[in-house]
Amino acid sequence: MNTEPLAYRMRPRTLDEIVGQKEVIGKQTNLYKMIKNGFVPSMLLYGEPGTGKTSLAYAIAGETKIPFIALNATTAGKKDVEAVVEETRITGKVILFLDEIHRFNKAQQDYLLPHVERGDIILIGATTENPFHDVNPAIRSRCGQIKQLTRLTQSNIIQLLKRALTDEKRGLGKYPIHITDEQVEKLAIAANGDARKSLTLLETVFFSTTANENNEIIITDESINDLIENVGVYGDKKGTNFYNLLSALQKSIRGSDVNAALYYLAHLLEAGDLIAVNRRLLVIAYEDIGLANPIVGTNVLAAITASERLGMPEARIPLASAVVQMCLSTKSNSAYKALDKAMEDVRNGKVGDIPKHLRDAHYQGAKSLGHVGYKYPHDYPIGTFGGWINQQYLPDSLAGVEYYEPMEAGEEKRLCAIYKKLQEFKQKR
Repeated sequence: MNTEPLAYRMRPRTLDEIVGQKEVIGKQTNLYKMIKNGFVPSMLLYGEPGTGKTSLAYAIAGETKIPFIALNATTAGKKDVEAVVEETRITGKVILFLDEIHRFNKAQQDYLLPHVERGDIILIGATTENPFHDVNPAIRSRCGQIKQLTRLTQSNIIQLLKRALTDEKRGLGKYPIHITDEQVEKLAIAANGDARKSLTLLETVFFSTTANENNEIIITDESINDLIENVGVYGDKKGTNFYNLLSALQKSIRGSDVNAALYYLAHLLEAGDLIAVNRRLLVIAYEDIGLANPIVGTNVLAAITASERLGMPEARIPLASAVVQMCLSTKSNSAYKALDKAMEDVRNGKVGDIPKHLRDAHYQGAKSLGHVGYKYPHDYPIGTFGGWINQQYLPDSLAGVEYYEPMEAGEEKRLCAIYKKLQEFKQKR
């Protein structure tokens, strides 16, 4: 019996054996046509585990018959890179597949880059992290193609599993396996778009099933169910996927989609970083809800405090309430947008002297410096608003500038009316 893992044995040998990723390597793509014509550019492949980065690299090598060397940047040393360079002197050209390329150190890069630039080494780098954040610019600049691979669809996974079940040389086709279409579909769902995971699950189910008296291997629902708990959880809390989940949560709340927001909250809580989730929820309360419903900030803070005291799994209860409330709340980003405009002016040098009547006057001699003339607004009642007096607060160079653009949403609608009325008073007086 072949001792290599099924997922390794079933790697595609040519481009046409690749399942899924049609936008990256489908027959209509430029990359497919280039490789079919014998030209392989250096490239970066970015995607979650199991999306086929390694498989694509092996398929390219199989398609072109160019010598292929695979290294992992977490374990490869300079001697390994030197060996690759030495190989080019023998073969003329090699494909170097470098997994976890974002971990490549500077010494290795400096040694390798000139050979990539000359074309002796065709570099195919793979990473689970965003290459624009985590891959050195020197490497990115030498890779003509940066391709993002996505999770496979359920139908893609089913296609892979059935291929493995029927392939007699590399797969399990020579064994009398009895597995229903429904069971194959259950494995595909459990794999959650991860090709390697799907084949590993199939192989595990196969080896955990004892043949009957007729030497038949009959797969049971029970054997599958025992293997598929939590298989959909992804998102390393230190990696790109986790930050993508945080982003998707915020954008779903901002878009008032309760179901999507709860879905991403579930993923984040399963990934296990409660602190990061709580920080993001508190930001959302003020960034996206803001003045339209100020009480939400207080409520979210209370939910976060409760979650921290409770810990998981009970923490999910107050957080679920907070997420639903934020989704269905009126929303406004006017306050922080106004502040951003003011900060931009400060950074760009649009500043001026503070009016003298606003400067600190709580010391002897302030009057001699002209720090006088401030009028105390509370001394000038104005209806039910409290106190207000028309006096200049901005520097002369910025007088009349308006940063705040109110939104007529929720509670801010009332604030908007007050703001407009005060602006009218300023113009009249």
